[in-house]
Amino acid sequence: MTTTVRTRVAIVGAGPAGLLLSHLLEQAGIESVVIDQRSRDEIESTIRAGILEQGTVELLDTIGPASRARTVGHRHDGIELRFEGEGHRIDFAASVGRAVWLYPQHEVLKDLIAARLAAGQDLRFGVTAERIDNGDRPRVIARDVDGAPFEIEAEFVVGSDGSRSVARAAVTGSSTGGYFREYPFAWFGVLCEAPPSSDELIYSNSPDGFALVSQRSATVQRMYFQCAPDTDTAAYSEAQLWDELQKRVPGTELKQGPIFQRDVLRFRSFVAHELRRGRVALVGDAAHTVPPTGAKGMNLAIADVRVLAKALRALLLDGEERLLDAYPETVSRRIWKAQHFSWWMTSMLHAAPDATDFDRRRQLGELRTVVESEHGRAYLAEAYCGWPLEV
Repeated sequence: MTTTVRTRVAIVGAGPAGLLLSHLLEQAGIESVVIDQRSRDEIESTIRAGILEQGTVELLDTIGPASRARTVGHRHDGIELRFEGEGHRIDFAASVGRAVWLYPQHEVLKDLIAARLAAGQDLRFGVTAERIDNGDRPRVIARDVDGAPFEIEAEFVVGSDGSRSVARAAVTGSSTGGYFREYPFAWFGVLCEAPPSSDELIYSNSPDGFALVSQRSATVQRMYFQCAPDTDTAAYSEAQLWDELQKRVPGTELKQGPIFQRDVLRFRSFVAHELRRGRVALVGDAAHTVPPTGAKGMNLAIADVRVLAKALRALLLDGEERLLDAYPETVSRRIWKAQHFSWWMTSMLHAAPDATDFDRRRQLGELRTVVESEHGRAYLAEAYCGWPLEV
């Protein structure tokens, strides 16, 4: 026997996009069901980075006291670009009067899950979506936590199920249908027990490659250095990791401590060929991915959700489809701006495997153009802190 659940909106994926969408829909009196194949513990314990744009924080404020972005997260009013052994601060407050918050994605998820469950959200963990049947009454065909057949019949389905999206095929006709770019390098990331090496993030361009000095808390730090995509995380001793990080941040003495996690993060850009078909739409990583250099990933997902929530309110409460029809074009403008910014930051800061002496000198000229220009600093600050959200 197949268990059937009926709702107005079925949301596949309990990431930041899916959970925030369910919250915004509830504010409008629209019920939804959210499913995710992962357990709650897996979702909340998978450590992920997080730089939140000011607009994202303001939207998370609407979930109430459950949001700890402002109380636990750390406000940053700038970043440092480091090259040729010197640091150059990009002052967000002075350039654009805005800020970002350092608040990891898994903490955002803890906040959203707690808020949604407290509100009585139908949130189901361990449910695996197998496909979506598109139509006037789309259905999510799935299996529940015990492997039994399960389906959700809805007026609309939203795929917020990440870069390996099942929902994507219902929109593009293929799980891989999209514009794609893979970069010839990756980030080797470490988590370590140490005090912060800097009050703000350091993006360092060095002859040995890129490094990022980030933070997590007063006692745990996150750092990355550029590596080959096929790098084995066990290939470095702890001493070698610290040597590799330190030589890429000349002029800053890193505060070292025991490294307790290491991973390799590949660099890919993707935008689905279509973002909506009929009664199914894509948001977040199901619709697009970006390299992490520009800190756009989660923020871009939240921007999608704001636009789609407004379109679904118009559709389901007023029978008006105009905003839904405009959804792909509306969000695509921001998506491609974010793709460009992420590409620009990546290409400006990383050493390409085939780079020549000319390429290296041109790159340094580009960095100086940015840091020595009021307008260059303002462009970086505006994009990093986030363009205005659609209203």
